[in-house]
Amino acid sequence: MSQENKRSNFEEPAMRITRARAKALGQSGGLPPLYPSSKPNDKRVLRPNFKRTAPDENKPVTTAAACHQHKKRAVLNDVTNIICKNSYRRCISSPKLQEKKHSIKRNAKVVPAARGEKPENKEEKIENLTCEMKIKAEEKINLSENIRVCMGIKSNEAIGIRGCLVANLAPIKQNHSKHVELQNQPKREKIEPCLKHEGSDDQGITDIDAKHKDPLMCSLYAPDIYRIMTAMELGRRPSVDYMEKLQRDITQGMRGILIDWLVEVSEEYRLVPDTLYLTVNLIDRFLSGNYIEKQKLQLLGVTCMLIASKYEEICAPRVEEFCFITDNTYGKDEVVKMESRVLNFLGFQLSLPTTKKFLRRFIQAAQASYEVPSVELEFLANYLAELTLLEYSFVKFLPSLTAASAVFLARWTLDQSDHPWNPTLEYYTSYKVQELKTTVLALQDLQLNKSGCPLNAIREKYRQTKFKSVATLSSLKPVQPLFEQHLGI
Repeated sequence: MSQENKRSNFEEPAMRITRARAKALGQSGGLPPLYPSSKPNDKRVLRPNFKRTAPDENKPVTTAAACHQHKKRAVLNDVTNIICKNSYRRCISSPKLQEKKHSIKRNAKVVPAARGEKPENKEEKIENLTCEMKIKAEEKINLSENIRVCMGIKSNEAIGIRGCLVANLAPIKQNHSKHVELQNQPKREKIEPCLKHEGSDDQGITDIDAKHKDPLMCSLYAPDIYRIMTAMELGRRPSVDYMEKLQRDITQGMRGILIDWLVEVSEEYRLVPDTLYLTVNLIDRFLSGNYIEKQKLQLLGVTCMLIASKYEEICAPRVEEFCFITDNTYGKDEVVKMESRVLNFLGFQLSLPTTKKFLRRFIQAAQASYEVPSVELEFLANYLAELTLLEYSFVKFLPSLTAASAVFLARWTLDQSDHPWNPTLEYYTSYKVQELKTTVLALQDLQLNKSGCPLNAIREKYRQTKFKSVATLSSLKPVQPLFEQHLGI
């Protein structure tokens, strides 16, 4: 059987349909109408086709019904930002734009021909430009000469003007480079004298930031940092007489006992020295504006150390650990409540310069004259500075003044053959010898323990061999004669 006789629908009749039979079936309603109904309610019933369609070569010739089939929509390409450049190139290379380009080129070629002129070469254009420049220069010269004649100026001066005008015709690039060099030259002259002033041998000042390549030392920014710290230490200070005016239930001795115990706590948990200095500062600043009972003084101490640990330490102890070191005298809720009270009173202003921060800079300046850095000098200066934390009388001194005095007394304790102060220390500390007199004398009394203070946590700490036992050192000669001499430093 041929391909034409294959049934495309399983409901079609099996016998061959002739004209007579089709007419008879049409009258009886057996055949469907010749044209489908155009009403919207009449829906075409889709029937499944169980047979595979024939290949192209076996398909019959397309009829008129096939012409009504809709065209398939072209598949869009991948539209992303990656093909933006290609699409832009396609737009540029479009036939319309190419026609415009060709038309512009044709017009450009036709215009000289229409005027009866020949296209100019590059050499001819350059010659024309140079001629125009010379003509303009001569006009300027003639104009200036006329002005000079009218003003009554001599001809020799006019020659000088002509020379200046000719010199102005020099290439622009050369003048620009010279102008840049002249601008940069004064800046170099301003910077170099500053460096010479700091590192000059005539004045005896050594530049302590010149040789350090370690980025942690912040050599480029250290002068600016410590200048700002010097201004900040004047603002965030505790009251120098809060114990006499505000506090009635606690005394200076209670404050010393609390800080001596906090030194042991910092050693137990191996806290950095900055945490201890910040803790004492927070205690004094809070007591300067808040009355507190002696039963809450230890709670204030552990709370301030908790705040300082969160600020300075990498891994701060937990609240439960601070409750444990108080033998659970205070609960976690009490510590958290006190923490909120302290922070709200201080306005969360925890960044402040302490004696330890200035001490690092001043020790670095003190060791500038040493061929090998002295570890004993560093330990002794830190020991003397920590002794001041116990004494309420040192609250009235600035942290920078206390640090400078500790370096002064440490140098004198280790070496009494030379004066402990030099121009480098005076430059970086901004303190002269006479300004350190009161603080150094008070600090020497602490070193010798003339008052017989029984608080020994700091002394026991620096008697250890890891600190070179600097707590056992003392100066054989008194330090007071150094201030009575006229040294002229």
